Amino acid sequence: MCGICGMIGDTKEKEAVIERMMKAMEHRGPDGQDAYSTDGAILGFRRLSIIDLDKGMQPMCNEDGSMVMVFNGEIYNYQILREMLRQKGHRFQSDSDSEVLIHGYEEYQRGILEKLRGMFSFAIWDDKKKSFFAARDFFGIKPFYYTVVDDTLVFASEIKSILEYPGYRKEMNEEALEQYLSFQYSVLPETFFKGIYRLLPGHYLVYENRELRTVQYFKPSLEPWDKAGELRLTEDVEMAICQSVRRHLVSDVEVGSFLSGGVDSSLITALSGCRQTFTVGFRDEGKQYDEVTCAQDFAEELEVKNHSRYIGRDEFKEMVPRVMYHLDEPCADASAVALYFLAQEAAKEVKVVLSGEGADEVFGGYNIYLEPKALRCLYWLPYGTRRRMASIASRLPGHMKGRNYLIRASQPLKERYIGNAYIFHEDERRRLLKKESDAPMPAQLLKEAYDGMRGMPDSDQMQSLDLLYWLPGDILQKADKMSMAHSLELRVPFLDRDVFQVARRIPHTWKTKNYTTKYVLREAARRHLPREISQKKKLGFPIPIRNWIKEEDWYRQIKEEFTGAAASAYFHTDHLTKLLDEHKAGKEDHSRKIWTVYSFLIWYRVFFE
Repeated sequence: MCGICGMIGDTKEKEAVIERMMKAMEHRGPDGQDAYSTDGAILGFRRLSIIDLDKGMQPMCNEDGSMVMVFNGEIYNYQILREMLRQKGHRFQSDSDSEVLIHGYEEYQRGILEKLRGMFSFAIWDDKKKSFFAARDFFGIKPFYYTVVDDTLVFASEIKSILEYPGYRKEMNEEALEQYLSFQYSVLPETFFKGIYRLLPGHYLVYENRELRTVQYFKPSLEPWDKAGELRLTEDVEMAICQSVRRHLVSDVEVGSFLSGGVDSSLITALSGCRQTFTVGFRDEGKQYDEVTCAQDFAEELEVKNHSRYIGRDEFKEMVPRVMYHLDEPCADASAVALYFLAQEAAKEVKVVLSGEGADEVFGGYNIYLEPKALRCLYWLPYGTRRRMASIASRLPGHMKGRNYLIRASQPLKERYIGNAYIFHEDERRRLLKKESDAPMPAQLLKEAYDGMRGMPDSDQMQSLDLLYWLPGDILQKADKMSMAHSLELRVPFLDRDVFQVARRIPHTWKTKNYTTKYVLREAARRHLPREISQKKKLGFPIPIRNWIKEEDWYRQIKEEFTGAAASAYFHTDHLTKLLDEHKAGKEDHSRKIWTVYSFLIWYRVFFE
């Protein structure tokens, strides 16, 4: 796990520029740095030593020095690939997984991507062809950002590194803000910084003769079939996960595990045999916010050490600006702050941790995937009748029981579902923003994705959408940035290609059997976990912000942000203060809307003020 950056093209004083770019992401690799410069290109690297501690330094060249590479991530089948390449005549100077990539590209070109198992973003400069190639892993576990300034391609693992390039003029992308208000994360290919783009998951990039193109080489699509039978499919899932966990333990340093007490992290901990686990929670906010007790009990049963910490209200609030700095872009998922503290605790003991991200998207674990079953009760009514009922329900108070059910039952899936979060709907977004624009609404933005899923059951369409957007945009974004803020490598065994090849076959009826989410995964987990854990209801990463926002000091601080200069530039502040006052008075639960705007304003202050 490292940080990579570089420039392809002519840049004045490029050695000094690359030095600043590497310095900006020193936290991604505190164990050393190096750069490689040649005519037309310079590549930089920050290293976090995990495999081949003595010889794994980058940038790394092939035998004749005609190609140079920088790589961020881990390749878990590198030993098999290295032997294949040796048989083809390639000579290796190290035992690192990094060297497999450059020899693999030399041998197979873009075909190497189909042979990899792991998480990665890497870049290769071919000095003979004067061609640049970069790729990002299948699910978007590792980040890769780029921009083109005056015919020079600038890339890095973090946006803050690109901001050090002197030719780039920092400007906020206001369309990104509009979409963020609905999705709660940055959803567009162009980031919050105008002109800086993310390489999308499962894509590669080629820059040659001052022309840039990106190509998709992998798409996580579901193809359910039930020929194997439920028992056989459960066994296949169990075997694939066991093999993946073993591969994710490859390391020359100790590996620990996050442990929340839920089925995902508990299964990984049980299978991995990790001796150190890590948990955070909130002590005084009710049982639903305290994962520590359950995690400690399970760790004791496994006879492993559990390092746990309770997060205080004030330290949580104080850490928000630093979290926004490390995220690079605003994210209204409050669990990012808790994850920052969790990674901080783990980094005191280990360099690598396993975590359960991806299980819900791959196996159908979110409670919202049960909604199509629940809504069927009204589907016998004519569509027009349901629309009229929804119109009446929309005029009822927001907290009234059954109101949202009637409204959602009247909406087609592509209108009501844009992912696990739908913060501000179309009319709310228009009322909130000061500037009118022609930015597409969420349904328009996702139209192509929904068109490609026609004929699939609703729950499979929801899951597919989350694999494409929510997983890389929210879950993996915060996992990478919060762990690397503490120089900690986070590995996600559920996001393995072989695991996905099994999981994509599961029929939707088995994923939600008996009104239980990720049913097949839970059945596989029952063989390794106590029943109360394997059947534990999905809780997410619960954060008590709805309570904290009502408290006087938080209320005053947020109100100050809501009436400040940045808020006044983008929002109708009277609407913001109304949301805040209604929430404080207990009239409505606006906590997620308040936190979405507040997170943006804190991020804006960090990067623009």
